[in-house]
Amino acid sequence: MIFIDAALKKDTPYTPIWLMRQAGRYLSEYQATRAKAGSFLDLCQNVALATEVTLQPVEILDVDAAILFSDILVLPMAMGLELEFVAGEGPRFLQTTRDESSINALKSGVQESLSYVYDTISSVRSKLAKDKALIGFCGAPWTLATYMIEGQGSKSYAQSKRLLYTNPQALHTLLSKLTTELIAYLSAQIRAGANAVQIFDSWAGALSPRAYIEFGFSYMCEIARALKKDFPSVPVMLFPKGVGALLEEIRYEVDMCGAEFEVFGVDWGVGMGRAKQILGDKFVLQGNLEPALLYDRAAMEQGVDEIVRIMGKQGGHIFNLGHGMLPDLPRENAIALVQMVREKTKR
Repeated sequence: MIFIDAALKKDTPYTPIWLMRQAGRYLSEYQATRAKAGSFLDLCQNVALATEVTLQPVEILDVDAAILFSDILVLPMAMGLELEFVAGEGPRFLQTTRDESSINALKSGVQESLSYVYDTISSVRSKLAKDKALIGFCGAPWTLATYMIEGQGSKSYAQSKRLLYTNPQALHTLLSKLTTELIAYLSAQIRAGANAVQIFDSWAGALSPRAYIEFGFSYMCEIARALKKDFPSVPVMLFPKGVGALLEEIRYEVDMCGAEFEVFGVDWGVGMGRAKQILGDKFVLQGNLEPALLYDRAAMEQGVDEIVRIMGKQGGHIFNLGHGMLPDLPRENAIALVQMVREKTKR
């Protein structure tokens, strides 16, 4: 698998590419399957339909890896928080975890209740071409904690930061519980057939450097270390979004404490040259084309050329967007992007 080879810094014939949110509303096929499912959660829990939408972008775009279709919030939902998706607003928990009693009330050992996720992985892997990788994923402890504390997405993360600064031990308790569950969850995904796993820290940029290292990055590294101990040949990828100003702190943490993962995802707000300078000797870098460039073919090609110029045609890079596909991006440009990257990075 070219994707796995690249993640392990092996030689590849070209730079592999996949796209975050590659299964989504910009594809009419996804919209049709989503309508058939009834609701977003029903789609995540329907093995046949989740398999269908996981495979769609591989078949349409010819990307080098599929990523499991699911949602990061199914794990806290399994831990006892009732979840709903509100039209126009997004996910919302009907309970919150803002104190010791609500944190202690969370269920543990919940990976067994997420069998539909593993069944989807097994189903996809059985249908996916042998040269295409399958990526499993989860949300990072900090990002999941913000949803669980706020009850929904937030612009200020006021309740999460209130807990962090007024009762840091309670937040550490929540993050530790999540870390334990996520290790078991990703391990089950790997056993079901995932060839690599990615940890998404979508709200990493909400914290100051010192706070993020303590309450965010350190827990991601703990998950990675546990996975590498049990699955040494399976690549682990971290994607902390919005940490461009923290790269030096992250490098220091990596050098001081060690970090056993292979791929570092770079978001579009970070200069790829800077990421390469600070982290490129340590990790395979993934990213980081600005998704909105796909609105215009010429702008997209200019962005690709810039990244290829910086990263070169050798190993150490997996091409991706710097965040997820937008719902109204032209599918023909996504198809062209995959072909463009392949042509421009041929060894």
